[in-house]
Amino acid sequence: MKRFAAVLMGLALVGTFGTAALAAAPADTLAEAKKKGVLVAGVKDSLPPFGYVDEKSREIVGYDIDFVKAIARKLNVKLELKPVTSASRMPQLTEGNIDIIAATMTKNPERAKQIGFSHTYFATGQKFITNKGKVKSLKDLEGKKIGTAKGSTSEQNVKTAIPTATVLAFDDYPQAFLALQQGKVAAVTTDEAILAGILAKAPNKAKFEIPPVQISNEPYGLGMRKDDAKFIAFVDKTILEMEKSGEAKKIFEKWFGKGTDFQLKRTFKITADK
Repeated sequence: MKRFAAVLMGLALVGTFGTAALAAAPADTLAEAKKKGVLVAGVKDSLPPFGYVDEKSREIVGYDIDFVKAIARKLNVKLELKPVTSASRMPQLTEGNIDIIAATMTKNPERAKQIGFSHTYFATGQKFITNKGKVKSLKDLEGKKIGTAKGSTSEQNVKTAIPTATVLAFDDYPQAFLALQQGKVAAVTTDEAILAGILAKAPNKAKFEIPPVQISNEPYGLGMRKDDAKFIAFVDKTILEMEKSGEAKKIFEKWFGKGTDFQLKRTFKITADK
């Protein structure tokens, strides 16, 4: 009898903790953020120009940060930034630790099964940083060691594009680039805009280059909980308004425009792509 009672108590505790875990992520982020007066965004903190710590202000700044700042302003709430990695950002969202992902996240069908995405707010393609003059085509990387970040689409893309390569997954892209500098890998691969940001900050950047070898297209979306329909609609409406008003273009030019090391062409517009 005592054993039966203990089993019942155990089941009750499991039910309690299970309910608590489910309750950790709000069902309506829009209402919850307004109620608390805070929107929590998961962002990168070491990946210029998308999200990194400014040396002077010691605050996280970047392209992604400016987008979530605009969303928080529209909501009339404070913005709290929480650093995430490529591997941790989706678990952090689904567990309720953050409300939105603004962290160079590619939209793809596999991820869309687990979380919801905004309209595309940045578009790029996956390329490589290599030692200058060493890589002319994908054949030059066959059988070589290539560095990238854990939990990224880049990791899967390069395995598909170059099956004979050995892919080494690091915690973040700066660590992968350090491996390239140390001769531990032949290349680092991720989205071109990220590579440009990493290379621009490198003191020995003249030794490296980004060859014109692209293996994928990478549309970035802001990530939200899958069934959070009101919040997703609010974010979509906000970034469409930012495009219409010219704010989205200004943010792009601020981080990628003329006179910077990140000069890239803005080849897309934010549109209702769902």
